[in-house]
Amino acid sequence: MHVKITAKRRIAAICVMLFFFAFFSLDLVKLQIVEGEEYDAASSSVSEKSAPIPAARGEIVDTDGNPLVYNDQGYSVIFDYAYFPPARDQATRNEIIISLIRLFEQNSLEWLDKLPLVFDANGEIQFKEDSESLIKEMKSEDMLHLNEYASAKDCFDALIDEYDLQGFSPADARKIASVCYEMRRIYFRVGNPYTFALDVPEEIISRIKENSHFYKGVDVQVVPVRKYADGDLAPHILGRIGAIDAEEYAEKKSEGYKITDFIGKSGIEYSMEKYLKGVNGVATVYTDDEGNSTTRVTTEPQHGNTVVLTIHAGMQEAVSKALEKALLDYAGSKGNMVENAGAVVVIDCRTGAVLASASYPTYDISTYSENAAALNKAAGSPLWNRALLSTYATGSTMKPSVAIAALEENVITPDTTVYCSGMYTYLGQHFKCEQAHDTRFLDVVNAIDESCNTFFYEVGDLLGIEKMNEYRILFGLGSKTGCELGEASGVLDSPEYRNSINQEWLPGYTVQSAIGQAGNLFTPIQLANYVATIANGGTRYKTHFVKSIKSHDYSQTILETQPEIVCETGVSKATLDTVRQGMLQVGTTGYCSSYFKGLPVQVAAKTGTSQEIRNLDGISVKINNGFLIAFAPYENPEIAIAAVGEGMTSGVFVAPVVAAAVDYYFGQSDSMQSYQTENVLIP
Repeated sequence: MHVKITAKRRIAAICVMLFFFAFFSLDLVKLQIVEGEEYDAASSSVSEKSAPIPAARGEIVDTDGNPLVYNDQGYSVIFDYAYFPPARDQATRNEIIISLIRLFEQNSLEWLDKLPLVFDANGEIQFKEDSESLIKEMKSEDMLHLNEYASAKDCFDALIDEYDLQGFSPADARKIASVCYEMRRIYFRVGNPYTFALDVPEEIISRIKENSHFYKGVDVQVVPVRKYADGDLAPHILGRIGAIDAEEYAEKKSEGYKITDFIGKSGIEYSMEKYLKGVNGVATVYTDDEGNSTTRVTTEPQHGNTVVLTIHAGMQEAVSKALEKALLDYAGSKGNMVENAGAVVVIDCRTGAVLASASYPTYDISTYSENAAALNKAAGSPLWNRALLSTYATGSTMKPSVAIAALEENVITPDTTVYCSGMYTYLGQHFKCEQAHDTRFLDVVNAIDESCNTFFYEVGDLLGIEKMNEYRILFGLGSKTGCELGEASGVLDSPEYRNSINQEWLPGYTVQSAIGQAGNLFTPIQLANYVATIANGGTRYKTHFVKSIKSHDYSQTILETQPEIVCETGVSKATLDTVRQGMLQVGTTGYCSSYFKGLPVQVAAKTGTSQEIRNLDGISVKINNGFLIAFAPYENPEIAIAAVGEGMTSGVFVAPVVAAAVDYYFGQSDSMQSYQTENVLIP
């Protein structure tokens, strides 16, 4: 019995030995043959480190695929943690940093200086304006660990102590501190290099490389650089990118963002960030014991997607130039109490696609970084997108909506006439209409054409504010249009709104609202969508700037924007035909006819003028703003347009802007195909 058990144990032991022999033999084959080359490289290395390979951001193109924002290759100067002097050798760090700064400044080049401290005219250190979030972060426990009430000097003194800068002039100390502080802020380490400067010229790169023995750890990286086909073309639409801030990083780090990343800050760059951002790759650097390095791309970077806009570059340029010219011409001939400013929006009334959108004054987005401080303080607020964000009392452009409400509610018929004596009395108040009418009895078509205030005072009184607003809501007035960019809601004035701001709704507001006054405030893009809805038969679409999103190589369509109906107004064809007839007369025989008569199609339009109280140099001044809404062609409309000129006494003065849009669309671009003034005095 004992012998049998011993034999079994021997057999079991032999089996176990054979199993382990086979296992290790297979593992040896795998190590030496299957993965031999990789392990051979690793065995001859004494170190390896990984570094990100920046991914190119996606391009932004117009509706025909013409590049608006694209990428070029450029050189960035970075600090490589593995070779840069360690923090304990702060003196050497400071020596390298100040030398680099002087090299750049001697060649009039910028380096990345994000420290929210500046010297004022008296040489005193101060916090940088509009840098609240950066200042808060600088004082935080993770950074300088100072109290919230710490002054700029307290912060500067802490930086000098932290980075041993006592031996430098205050100016040089601040510059070095900016670099050292930013390295700390981004968690400078292996795999997370610090970027000192972007888009550096080759001659400076050569200087750095020639002195690599001194510039230890200062390296050069080839990176994608954001470029613009025309920086003036559509800056408010395209938007810009910038370094991610602390709050954005806290929100985005779970999505793979790093503190060193750039991110969309405004416009399409912001709203389409998730599509435009690429995925960084990884490069692994193997260094052997003799100091020889080998770099392998272990993860390829993934290029961002291409955003195709509905904007047509040619039309965008045409309306932008026409808007600027109209504003400057008016200022030159009439004089203007306010800064020359205005906006224009062109919409495809069959889909809600925005074909052009311009705001003036404007700026060159390609030089934004150099001019940011000046632009933020510039007269006329060039960074402000008036087309989507400015809200205005829009004057007589509201009369078509009132006419629609009155016809639909059977308050009037197309044949109803109102006598205009030039004066309208309402509850003891007197309101003027100083238009020179051919006849004192006006029907709705002629009232729209001649912009008769008396007709609409009377009709507004008969309708009441609730009914007027019911139809304005149908046409999207006082609410966002739904586009991808930031836009204002505006204000639809009403008793409820006045109550919400602790004001009383006065009886006279109803008749004032009927002619586009009272407290109504609407954006140019709302006006464009409103007239588009009138033009297309009563369907209100969600506006959009993005046509589609394609993969970088155009092999895949990631997103295709389909026309989205927000509201079917239900307004009858007969009503819309009547109102459109009045607008046709404005465009063909009325105030704007001299500007439109040479165009290839008929234009239907409505002018408007409104008053605004504006503070100019501490003095309250009453000014006018001029508006024009239009659609074309009159039969089977395709485009709708809204334009505004601030400080203009009539919307007729922006008629050349509308004419430029129509002329371009119908007269000059096959790819897009499938002087009398109004004088409305507001009481």
